[in-house]
Amino acid sequence: MKLCVSQGTFNPIHNAHLRVCEYVISCFDFDKILLIPASKPPHKDTGLPVHRLKMTELAASGIKKLEVSDIEYRRDKKSYTFDTICELYKQYDIEGKIHFLIGTDAFRNIETWYRADELKNLLHFIVFQRGDAKEFDADLKYFEKLRQKGYNYDIMELPYLDVSSTQVRNNVKMGLSIANLVPKSVENYIKENGLYRF
Repeated sequence: MKLCVSQGTFNPIHNAHLRVCEYVISCFDFDKILLIPASKPPHKDTGLPVHRLKMTELAASGIKKLEVSDIEYRRDKKSYTFDTICELYKQYDIEGKIHFLIGTDAFRNIETWYRADELKNLLHFIVFQRGDAKEFDADLKYFEKLRQKGYNYDIMELPYLDVSSTQVRNNVKMGLSIANLVPKSVENYIKENGLYRF
């Protein structure tokens, strides 16, 4: 199986997340892309674990090759990417390496991740721009140093879409529309469950 993974807190999942996944589906011949919401992320106290999983499932519904995994919800411990990737290699007959979607902001800090020296040998990273062009140019120079250290990656030329989960949460809190930021199903779920109001 040719597998690609997108992992995050998805608090909540938004249109930029989906845009990246759909773009990758169009560019690569993956059998599936797994969206993996982090149940207990090591560096964030996000809360709403069940709601985040449900919203991710709603957002992925109907998009071919896009699936949601609850793998991190079935482990009662912190959601380290290394542990999750190792489990995926056990679950699937992987062709080559698992590909991993990541923004430039997160890839900048990849060496600080749990067991990064081992993780880099398990993954091929697909890197997307987060931030402005000047910042992106500086990142590219730094990423070349990562390549020399054994990090394999492709830079994808998808124009930056400035949408964030923080923006969605803030809009809800201030009573502003999120109609253009998240799928309709996610917008309805947030309203129905009174999420992010306080």
